[in-house]
Amino acid sequence: MNPGAEMLRLERIGHVAVATLSRPPVNALDETLVARFDAVLDEIAGDDEVTVLHIRSDQKAFCAGADLALMRSCFATADGPDIMLKLVSRMQWLFERIEASPIVALAEIGGAALGGGMELALACDIRVAAAEAKLGFPEVGLGLLPGAGGTQRLTRLCGRGVANRLILGAEVIDGAEAERLGLVQWVRPREQLAVWTRELAERISALPKAAVAEAKRCIAAQGDPTQDGLAEELAASRRLYHHPETRRRVSEFLNRSTTQGHSKETL
Repeated sequence: MNPGAEMLRLERIGHVAVATLSRPPVNALDETLVARFDAVLDEIAGDDEVTVLHIRSDQKAFCAGADLALMRSCFATADGPDIMLKLVSRMQWLFERIEASPIVALAEIGGAALGGGMELALACDIRVAAAEAKLGFPEVGLGLLPGAGGTQRLTRLCGRGVANRLILGAEVIDGAEAERLGLVQWVRPREQLAVWTRELAERISALPKAAVAEAKRCIAAQGDPTQDGLAEELAASRRLYHHPETRRRVSEFLNRSTTQGHSKETL
């Protein structure tokens, strides 16, 4: 068995790769779990059939951040801060990989997503939370900060005002408030969350992978000052016009419209 495989199980269901966090009690992040996440991303990258990465948990928490035992041991030694910084740097790299992946990353947040766990969720494209889940960045209360991308992604996603409120105030909110503020796109009662999110993953996975990847790339270009988003749209559109799957789908759509007598039908 691969190191850490019991902490993060991977299963293929159709075009969905389901990654289930299972490190009792709260899926705390350490070197082994981060390395396992990297290995999972490598495996998915080599599978052309996967369109969606569905990240979930079989624990009460989604992910409650860095391992407290590791933090305790690090703060007890002179080189401890360097060890912690190495882990935070690896987390930054991991979350950047998730964000930059051509597939859709979907976080199912059934329980607490705090600190590094919230940073993991923010690296995903889509987040669905249980109304009862607790989300936030409590680091400042410990004299720390969310250093694995939290200050950057939250500000980019929700604006500086919300980032100031949650990070500077070390505020923890529930899923309903997270949806209102824009941290998550949907909120559902906990008892409905798993089924609803699974169906969402299945629906997205049925979409053409090339189109999803190109659309994701163009959306990301909007926040990159080194890229011309409109030019990226044109270049992506050109690639898709020549893609076999696009041509097949458009041909079927046009033939269906003609057969049904709706020649003026639009997309």
